[in-house]
Amino acid sequence: MTETAAIDESTAPAAAKYTLWQLVRYMLGLGTWGFGGPVALVGYMYRDLVEKRGWIFESDYKEGMALAQLMPGPLAAQLAIYLGYVHYRVVGATLVGIAFVLPSFFMVVALGAVYTSYGGIGWMQSVFYGVGAAVIGIIAMSAWRLTSKNIGNDKLLRVIFVVSAVLTVVTKTENVLVFLGSGALVWLLRAPPKIGRGTIIRSFDGALMAFFAVDGLDWHKLGQIARYFAYAGSFVFGSGLAIVPFLYGGVVKEYAWLTDRQFVDAVAVAMITPGPVVITTGFIGFLVQGFWGAVVAALGTFVPCYLFTILPAPYFKKHGKRPAIVAFVDGVTAAAVGAIAGAVVVIGQRSIVDAVTAALALVTAGVLWKFKKLPEPVIVATAAVIGLVVHPLMTHN
Repeated sequence: MTETAAIDESTAPAAAKYTLWQLVRYMLGLGTWGFGGPVALVGYMYRDLVEKRGWIFESDYKEGMALAQLMPGPLAAQLAIYLGYVHYRVVGATLVGIAFVLPSFFMVVALGAVYTSYGGIGWMQSVFYGVGAAVIGIIAMSAWRLTSKNIGNDKLLRVIFVVSAVLTVVTKTENVLVFLGSGALVWLLRAPPKIGRGTIIRSFDGALMAFFAVDGLDWHKLGQIARYFAYAGSFVFGSGLAIVPFLYGGVVKEYAWLTDRQFVDAVAVAMITPGPVVITTGFIGFLVQGFWGAVVAALGTFVPCYLFTILPAPYFKKHGKRPAIVAFVDGVTAAAVGAIAGAVVVIGQRSIVDAVTAALALVTAGVLWKFKKLPEPVIVATAAVIGLVVHPLMTHN
């Protein structure tokens, strides 16, 4: 038997409580209405797939979180891909990844078309004024649920959680070394390796035709887009928010594809649309080279994260139940949840700008605490309307 066959046999999935198409439909829905960025999205997956439906075991979820934190690329997309892999392997990972990303991709392409046609989106700032504040309340509640469930009363994990949260707030970024170090610390303290034991893991007509036309493309620029966004998707660790400063240095400073205002608008588009925040790369690609620029930028960003998830996944599944790996994953998870809690503060500093937005964030958290089954899209839509009404009044005063 070949080594590959041995791996496949040893990692054969247990019987799933759901069909592949049920999971694909869920991810398609989450990509369509899942507001709040990576912090909220991973919280939704835990709440819906682990707690409510019981489709995914908590140990599998934690393995996915650990892998998503250790590998470069957007956190929420990688976790979704891994959860698709759990029971349905590469086919499941592929279909789930596509279903999760496609809705927000089409949304940002549509917004990009409107943006370029009308020279900007003036109402975007008003919508983001309300939505951004409400999102803080949403992700705060998601972070609370993840913390209470994964950390509990474990003193060591609490220390790791606090340190990771503080470092995230101070540095305003997520450092993969913190996750690795936390995993190694818990591993060494709770399941220290024995000498000689060996390693555990080895390594509409004319307008429509013009929209999709390829004859007028700048192929050199399209190649630059492909190379740059593939690099961004391959070497930026942490949540989708971590890619924002990296993209600014490239698309604004190095290549001068966008102005500062266009880049800020691109980030705002990503924040007010559901799905992964890193889909802002699709909007940026559209502004630079139209529809095909959006396609190339999105593929360049997401294909590496897909590969970085499915390639190590068999080894995670094969060795994930060993005490040393369980301890390592516990440490990484504690650090990851701490980083998520810290991200609430970091994002809040950007979104809460006055008493109105502070009140909106607090009311959102309170409403979600009281009415746990209230759909988040209802909250986001309400916040958008509030922003459209209140923001112009605030800016004129």
